Amino acid sequence: MSTSPYISPLPSPRSPTSPISPVSPGRHVKVKKNPFSNPDLPGYVGFANLPNQIHRKSVKRGFEFTLMVVGESGLGKSTLINTLFLTDLYPDRVLPSAQACVDEKSISKTVKIDVSTVEIEERGVKVRLTVVDTPGYGDAIDNTDCFQSIIQYINDQFERYLQDESGLNRRHIVDNRVHCCFYFINPAGHGLKPLDIQFMKQLHNKVNIVPVIAKADTLTKQEVQKLKRKVLDEIGENDIHIYPLPDCDTDEEEDYKEQVRQLKEAVPFAVVGSTTVLDVGGKKVRGRQYPWGVIEVENPSHCDFIKLRCLLGTHMQDLTEVTQDVHYENYRSERLAKGGSPITSAAAVAANNSINSHGNSVTVAKGKLSSLPGTGPEKDRMAMELEEKEAQIRRMQEMMAKMQAQLQDKK
Repeated sequence: MSTSPYISPLPSPRSPTSPISPVSPGRHVKVKKNPFSNPDLPGYVGFANLPNQIHRKSVKRGFEFTLMVVGESGLGKSTLINTLFLTDLYPDRVLPSAQACVDEKSISKTVKIDVSTVEIEERGVKVRLTVVDTPGYGDAIDNTDCFQSIIQYINDQFERYLQDESGLNRRHIVDNRVHCCFYFINPAGHGLKPLDIQFMKQLHNKVNIVPVIAKADTLTKQEVQKLKRKVLDEIGENDIHIYPLPDCDTDEEEDYKEQVRQLKEAVPFAVVGSTTVLDVGGKKVRGRQYPWGVIEVENPSHCDFIKLRCLLGTHMQDLTEVTQDVHYENYRSERLAKGGSPITSAAAVAANNSINSHGNSVTVAKGKLSSLPGTGPEKDRMAMELEEKEAQIRRMQEMMAKMQAQLQDKK
């Protein structure tokens, strides 16, 4: 039987006894994996992946945290902040001399608000850190109501956030609310001064207060423990609410439970700050050199600096949540109960600008629509978009009228 040259002959069927050619030892067979199924978990829906989604979005968006430091001048506030975040937040700060202070008559000076913002990145996680310093606090002869500007600043940030939440564009709200306040206590004061008590009683319902004993290297270990007990007793006697470290859940790891227990026992934190790197036994450490030895900042047997840093690292989210759920909600409730809807002239101006911009875009769209000849799908589409924009402008104008009416009622 002859075979056509245009038709290839069919291969002969393999006999059952014919051997199968084995895969060569150095060759790997790549099996294509189905990315939409999980053979290890049949019936797996994927809800367990939600934390990963939130993690990715949070890391991409970044985090915001605002820290306020309050205390008398010379207690090492700026040094401690630079030590905590390994950065120089005040590169251009010049400390005035005593004669300059007298010349400026700063004996009766008021408290200033100094805001510094820096972006810090650690292992791919970005944090927009804002540090609010209060130079001049407690430095005057008469310190009566010297903390009013601090209270005003905290309330202004709450009000600003409330206005942004009530505005037309709520997508990109910058959170400048104060999430934590380090209150520095003078180690030579033998406890809390009347100004310390008055300040914390005025602000404990507005911000998370973390008491800090400054320059703990000026005290012995026995003096530190005695001062801590005295400060805690006076805080309890005056019914002052400092930031409460949350209790651990029963399913938490034992190491974390022990860490939280030690943090609670360390309050108020006795700290030492230093940005100087020293050589101690062949090891580079940050500390302070004295004739009798070296105070290591990150040595827990020398001070509580590492515990204070751990507090920020492990409870930063909780500080933010307490600010949102407790302090901000208290302000918001009081604000709405007193003043009604939080509509101000600034919000009305923003709404008016938005209406004008939409009106300009409608005018441009009408010009394009009139230039198109005859009828067609493009002209019909533009006509529908024009109707939608005009309807949106009417809704915004109605909202604007309500805002103006509310402003008139307030006046």
